[in-house]
Amino acid sequence: MSPIGDRLSEFFSPTRIGRYLAEDLVPNVVVASIVLLSFWLLHRVLDRILRLALERSRLDVTAVVFVRTVFRYALFTVAIVTALAQVGVDVSSLLTSLGIAGLTIGFAARDVLSNVISGLFIFWDRPFVIGDLVEVGGDYGRVAEITMRSTRVVTPDGRMLAIPNTEIVSKRVASYTNFPHLRLDLDFTIDVTESLAKAREVALSVVEGDGRFLAERPAKVHVVALNDYNVAMQLRVWLADERAHLDTRTELREKLFEALRAAGVAMPFETLDVRVATGGSGGASDAGVRS
Repeated sequence: MSPIGDRLSEFFSPTRIGRYLAEDLVPNVVVASIVLLSFWLLHRVLDRILRLALERSRLDVTAVVFVRTVFRYALFTVAIVTALAQVGVDVSSLLTSLGIAGLTIGFAARDVLSNVISGLFIFWDRPFVIGDLVEVGGDYGRVAEITMRSTRVVTPDGRMLAIPNTEIVSKRVASYTNFPHLRLDLDFTIDVTESLAKAREVALSVVEGDGRFLAERPAKVHVVALNDYNVAMQLRVWLADERAHLDTRTELREKLFEALRAAGVAMPFETLDVRVATGGSGGASDAGVRS
């Protein structure tokens, strides 16, 4: 047998492999498994302690979730590095290789990293927290979860929207929960011949005595535009519970319409004048008039 064959036969001999498994690999794998199990148990205990401490500190839910997430990933990284060191992996060389690979992966997955960085900005700036009612780019709903990549919003019709964090950071975000109360603005129009005082009195009577609106911030009716055939007005009321603003807006609009109609306040509607030319004379006769 050639020298190369002798070396290969010796290297792959059952005795050598058995000795390697018994003396090196198996003990190291067992130790690495014990290390991972120990870190898992440590995470369970420390995460519970951290959660209780954060809850007692009266931080909002978003901050608590963020701190626990960072802690979990940090502990997971330390556990993996420690376990690899136990099985004989050169951790320093591995970290160097991971750094180079990370640059390559980071360039290829720059959109994902951009979302992660935007998620950090959201956690830091806190334009909203979990449970807030928000509107982002025309999408409205309650914030259910804020992850490192996206923000999950549940819409009133039950859809779960996963909005990338880059969109959250770059677009205008309207929060309906950051302040104690929400003002509801309801537009309506009346005919130019109608009395503004009468229309204002009818509109205010609709919300008078309604417990859903704040008594300390009285409702107001403003004239917002004087148009050719109508007067645009706006009823402004402050809600005691901002979470009910969608249902309240719909119900209030219906009640206002019925109240104005019952009071005889004319509400303008679009009309069309049609004139038909008569044959021969070049004149015109009215076929339709504005009502």
